[in-house]
Amino acid sequence: MVQQSARRYKIIYIIDGLGMGGAERLMIPILEKLDRDVFEPRVCVFHVINRNPVADAIQASGVAVDLLPVPYMRDISAIPRLYRYLKEKQADLVHTQLELANIMGNAVAKLLKLPSVCTIHTIPSQEMKLKSKLHQEVELLSLRLFCDHVISVSEGARQFHLSINKVSSEKVSTIYNGIDLVNFVKTDRQAERGHVRKELGIPETANILATVAVLRPLKGIQFMIRAMPAILAKYPNVYYLIVGSGTYEETLLKELDVVGVKEHVIFAGMRSDIPRILAASDIFVLPTLTEALPTVLADAMAAELPIVASKVGGVPEMIRDGENGYLVAPEDSDGLAQACIRLLSDPQKSATMGTEGWEIVNKKFNIERQVGQLKKLYLDLLQAYGK
Repeated sequence: MVQQSARRYKIIYIIDGLGMGGAERLMIPILEKLDRDVFEPRVCVFHVINRNPVADAIQASGVAVDLLPVPYMRDISAIPRLYRYLKEKQADLVHTQLELANIMGNAVAKLLKLPSVCTIHTIPSQEMKLKSKLHQEVELLSLRLFCDHVISVSEGARQFHLSINKVSSEKVSTIYNGIDLVNFVKTDRQAERGHVRKELGIPETANILATVAVLRPLKGIQFMIRAMPAILAKYPNVYYLIVGSGTYEETLLKELDVVGVKEHVIFAGMRSDIPRILAASDIFVLPTLTEALPTVLADAMAAELPIVASKVGGVPEMIRDGENGYLVAPEDSDGLAQACIRLLSDPQKSATMGTEGWEIVNKKFNIERQVGQLKKLYLDLLQAYGK
């Protein structure tokens, strides 16, 4: 039984940037739900990405965000600066996320004799460039030598990490990402369905297939665009809504011209009102090529949407094929088209899948569960360090 201290423990979260990526957005509900009677959280960020929009939401919850500029791994001044920062803030425990933070944060925590935790959000591609492979090796070495406990967001990602890094299985645990279901319960779905469609110029009677993702090749959106002609041949009143921004957007726009579906694909850009967007949609599609545990699928389940997703990484731990969605092979445009057509042709099945998705997300991916597990882990490590 872990005994809680009368004082609040200072937890410093170190992260590369606070753009709109999945790891970054997950910081918001965790910090909002973390027990403030026991912990005093603070965030340290290394980069400014698209003005760090997530920082605003974190600060709105009463958590301070500090910018400690670290432009790249070779910045030799970063280690002493981070050392001084953690001493100045009187950190009791460090929790790192993303590559640069994982490398530097855990090393400095070890120098200061602080307990440290890392969350691994991805399953690295095996086709990465040499520079990325070198970075990965340095990150794995840092976690192996300096980090007390590694959190994996899916069992698939945990097994992958254990296979490529020489650490004991007890040092790596699976804690599923959670979302705040209140945001979806409070959404007036019927009203927002009409409002969002009007904003985006989509007919009220149309069917919307939606993807929310950072726009990069590994998200596989190009394969869904190539699936659209087959879907439109069967259901002409269908629109594909792509929510997000990224460097791959220009390539995807060119793909629309090649495939000839420009009139039925809408790029909505980066949005902060995901529950509204999902309320306006009929089917959620995630054609990703690699993924540890995509939180957007939990969002889609909370919005009671049936899902079509690639069978990769931790996705099968969220989507039960035929129950709350359909799983298809990655890079399979025909499989994506056929799965979407099956759902469009059977509204009752789609509704049943949406209901099942809600049950799964409420039981398995609720933020309250995740934060409870984090609290226990933090207190165990703090006790082990005699704090």
